[in-house]
Amino acid sequence: MSTFNAIGVASTGVTVSRKWLDAVSDNIANMDNVSRTSEKAFQARYVVAQEAQDGNGVQVAGIAYGSAEGQLAYEPDNPLADTEGYVRRPDIDLGGQMAQMMMAQRSYQANLAMVDRAKESYQAAISLGKG
Repeated sequence: MSTFNAIGVASTGVTVSRKWLDAVSDNIANMDNVSRTSEKAFQARYVVAQEAQDGNGVQVAGIAYGSAEGQLAYEPDNPLADTEGYVRRPDIDLGGQMAQMMMAQRSYQANLAMVDRAKESYQAAISLGKG
């Protein structure tokens, strides 16, 4: 990796962090979804990251999905409840998702800070060349 590739590498981290934040926010937004017991529950989404193919940074390798079984909840008054009064809810833990969100935010911020520092270094190198 060359000195002048820092912005490119940091931008790959920004992209992965953004996808990670998108997945977490989608999980939180859908964690209270209810479905019939005969249907699948909302499946949590998890971003899988890997080293970029060119070796400079990181990339999204894919999305892993949580269990479609979810959890059965007894809610006889719910219009989607089966004859025994059960519905299916996603198996998503709010505390775990909040921790994931904080890590993704920190990663995003760290990569943006790297872009700023690299930009400042490049500008300093250019002004040295002019002087």
